[in-house]
Amino acid sequence: MEEKSINPSSHKGILEVICGPMFSGKSEELIRRLRRAKIAQQKVVSFNPHIDTRTALHSISSHNGASLEAVTISDPLTIPTHIAHDVEVVGIDEVQFFSPEIINVVFDLVEQGKRVIVTGLNLDFRGVPFGTIPTFMAIADTVTKLSAICIICGADAYLTQRIVNENPARYDDPIVKPGAQEAYQARCRSCHIIDKKPVWQKTL
Repeated sequence: MEEKSINPSSHKGILEVICGPMFSGKSEELIRRLRRAKIAQQKVVSFNPHIDTRTALHSISSHNGASLEAVTISDPLTIPTHIAHDVEVVGIDEVQFFSPEIINVVFDLVEQGKRVIVTGLNLDFRGVPFGTIPTFMAIADTVTKLSAICIICGADAYLTQRIVNENPARYDDPIVKPGAQEAYQARCRSCHIIDKKPVWQKTL
């Protein structure tokens, strides 16, 4: 049987994921990459979620004070309306706060030839994979997994500890609760405290 020829596809983009616990420098790394793209004369647009009240509207901000102009949105389906044809690089901060529709939006942008860089918490405060981040990590071209410094022992921290009334949050507390140093700490696995462990077959 004669094989049918396949036309080469148009140029595709690339998906980069930057993940880790809170205070690991995710937004700082995103800002660094976007600024480098601008220096290279590439057209850049960036987004952050409206639910993230820790930072000012219309900006991506890191804990060290760096910031970059961004479009603040609630519905990820509106992202394409803010991206002109000549945009080459798209940055999305705190992608775990967006609804699952963000996956198709990002995939379509990559298919259109855009370089898309997303950041997010790969684990929630319980130590469970967070929202869409596991999917993004699986389909990404590159994954940069950052660590913070454990506030208790000084070791590398890969987990986020939520604090409620000076005590560790309970496993059944709400997953999404934006906050900063007043509500969260970076901790290593040994210093991370939760009142019960996840049953993995129910969370996968």
